[in-house]
Amino acid sequence: MSQRIHILGAGKEVGRAAIAVEKNDRYVLLDFGVTFDDRDIPMLPLTIPPSRVEGVVVTHAHLDHVGAAPMLYISSRPRSYMTPITRDISRLMLYDFLKLSSYYLPFESMEVERFIESSVTIGYNREIEIGPYRAIFRNAGHIPGSTMVLLDTGSRRILYTGDINTIETRLVDPADVSGIEAEVLVIEATYGDTDHADRRSVEDRFMSSVKEVVEDGGVVLVPAFSLSRSQEILSLLAERLDNIMVSYDGMIKPITEIMLAHIGYIRRPDLLKKANEIFTQVEGWSMRRKIWREPGVIVASAGMLKGGPALYYLKRIADNRKSAIFLVSYQGRNTPGRMLLEKGVFMENGPRVVARVEWFDFSAHAGKSGLLSIIKSVKGLEKVIVIHSDPDVGFSFAKLIRDEIGIDALNPSIGDKVEI
Repeated sequence: MSQRIHILGAGKEVGRAAIAVEKNDRYVLLDFGVTFDDRDIPMLPLTIPPSRVEGVVVTHAHLDHVGAAPMLYISSRPRSYMTPITRDISRLMLYDFLKLSSYYLPFESMEVERFIESSVTIGYNREIEIGPYRAIFRNAGHIPGSTMVLLDTGSRRILYTGDINTIETRLVDPADVSGIEAEVLVIEATYGDTDHADRRSVEDRFMSSVKEVVEDGGVVLVPAFSLSRSQEILSLLAERLDNIMVSYDGMIKPITEIMLAHIGYIRRPDLLKKANEIFTQVEGWSMRRKIWREPGVIVASAGMLKGGPALYYLKRIADNRKSAIFLVSYQGRNTPGRMLLEKGVFMENGPRVVARVEWFDFSAHAGKSGLLSIIKSVKGLEKVIVIHSDPDVGFSFAKLIRDEIGIDALNPSIGDKVEI
């Protein structure tokens, strides 16, 4: 019986997650996302015939996991499976993606609607049938509603982690890997060579730094991903900040509203509700032009400073020694955020930023030790497939698995097929 895993994306790269499990020429897709090149042009995953797809599982609503999914609905209409909160946020994210990148995309709003209309919403720990396969969703601990997928082909059990985290945050509980049995594990390894700093220490340093800047009369700009990172930061500020003006701008508001409509997926909904009630949502340009002139905190998208209102605020406070830019999101290679950290400018040959610049590790991905603990917790494991990492990181992490745990570990490239 022919069974294999196709690496359609995320092979030796971070992002563009797209994994196809094949049995007898029929497929289940595990995510179907995009990545972006240096010019911010979307790069799509490899394709398989949509007519042979039994179902599409979406682990969460970040574009690198869902951004290409509507492409499958041009000529076909497979069922899609995700948690209710992932469905609602995916729709919002995909329409925003179309607004920004429609010229480069092979689908339009009609395909987005077909994708959403074809969705079956599934809660955690419920078993479903996807054609000849059985699947169970487990909390992945990455963002609200994110899932791992345990897929049973009848003869092999495959655990696909999606993006995963092993620590408790204000938004989510850690990944639930208790009692899982699987022969094959497909695991992300974004930070397969690094352990994160203790989260509590990061939070203490961040809050102390925020108070220091604002009390000195400055503005703290926090560029943050609109999905999840912003809400985590706002929840932290709501919990521990008093008598300081906090504003937020960009896509953060509609995503927060969706999260509050699905509070069963939020670990501390009280903090997110409080942030929504006491902090100021920036409404339009008249407010945007005013708020950076007074001491306070501004949380704004985009997290890597590639656009959005965060870039506007950065340009306004860059030459103010009293102000600060506190980066809290992953900074990809060649992004303005990475350039700011490494060179002190946010564009080639641009002016040097005088404001204080710091990075705080609020990652929603497990570090090396957390990833190893996940692997060790899966019973009956025979093969590990390492994806969603830079080439050198994936190579070293696969070697670490072989050396430390004694399990066969691969780090495939895009286009590879792994027999299972």
